[in-house]
Amino acid sequence: MTVRATKRGAERTSLEGTKVDVIICGASFAGLAVARELAGAGADVLLLDRYEIGERATSACAVPTPWIAAMGVERSALQEIPCMTFATPHGSWRYRLPWSWTAFDYRELCLALWEQCDARFETAKVDGRSGTVIHTDRGDVQAPVIVDALGWRRVLGNDGYQPPDAPLSRGLEVHPEDGRGEDLDIWVDRSLVERGYGWSVPADEERRVGVGSYRPEDHVRQPVMELADRLGVEQVRYQGNWFPHRLRQGAEDGVFFVGDSAGHCIPLSGEGIRTAFHFGIAAGREIEGVLAGRSTLAEALARYGAFSESHRRFYSTTLLMQRVLPAIPPRLLTAFFALMSRPAIVRRAFGWYLDRAAPPERPVATTGTPSGRSVPVEV
Repeated sequence: MTVRATKRGAERTSLEGTKVDVIICGASFAGLAVARELAGAGADVLLLDRYEIGERATSACAVPTPWIAAMGVERSALQEIPCMTFATPHGSWRYRLPWSWTAFDYRELCLALWEQCDARFETAKVDGRSGTVIHTDRGDVQAPVIVDALGWRRVLGNDGYQPPDAPLSRGLEVHPEDGRGEDLDIWVDRSLVERGYGWSVPADEERRVGVGSYRPEDHVRQPVMELADRLGVEQVRYQGNWFPHRLRQGAEDGVFFVGDSAGHCIPLSGEGIRTAFHFGIAAGREIEGVLAGRSTLAEALARYGAFSESHRRFYSTTLLMQRVLPAIPPRLLTAFFALMSRPAIVRRAFGWYLDRAAPPERPVATTGTPSGRSVPVEV
């Protein structure tokens, strides 16, 4: 059994009565993006997570390469991947993208983000909230500004999700030491998984081979074993999780929800890392305006909630695609992938896909905020 790095025994001193300016619950991609944006704000920011920073990766850990530079985490990069291959039982097609993916080391990326923060960090399990008080297994802590970046359970929300009766997808992967991959490979094969896909992400000396199902009740261990057998790789170092595929409110009852807790994972692809960065930056900038006294908390929550909601059309479109693609007959789907492989279509389609959550250095439309800064909006 894996032993996760966290404080135990005498190290678990009480946090009871701690009061700070901002509490960020969750120290993975979304939470760290918010904390990074608040560096230099002169506020007392407390980051809470059940495990130490850089523990408990649950994804294939690949992101569009432009985001690696945008977040200042170049040292975490393992392999740049310029092409994707889409395969069905009737054929495969290779796409050269207008941008590339980069597979990265989860721990190194999280630590690189944390080094850009000036927040405090404590390991604690967050159990819930009463107003501005956060209940943890180390006591109650309090702040006027609260961020939920804890994932799909939406712990600080008014209503949570419980699989299998929830709009969640389910993924599992193995991490064999096999550095032969060059492309990010996607398999749409109903003999493997009826409503979902398989993947292989090369990451320097290893590959991340997994299967995702759009139905949370599906068990995906057997399909992962089958895909690993097909590829001739070891079934070692399993990791996985559920991930959301429906957009939820970005702001609710005085709390900023970021990343999976707001359903920011893209329904069709299951991609949630760059969207965690994208929305984390937006939330952080709104909070910074509150801390500087340039806007009220209510104003910041309303703007951030509207910013998240402005992406609904994209999320609705990709949710529709998630539902439609598995219903397309395999031979027709193969013809669709063939049509989509034309360079002009690849550039247009994947350019559109990236621009829905573009890195901040890219030209994007903006909306002004009272803080004098701007956040990207859907175009």
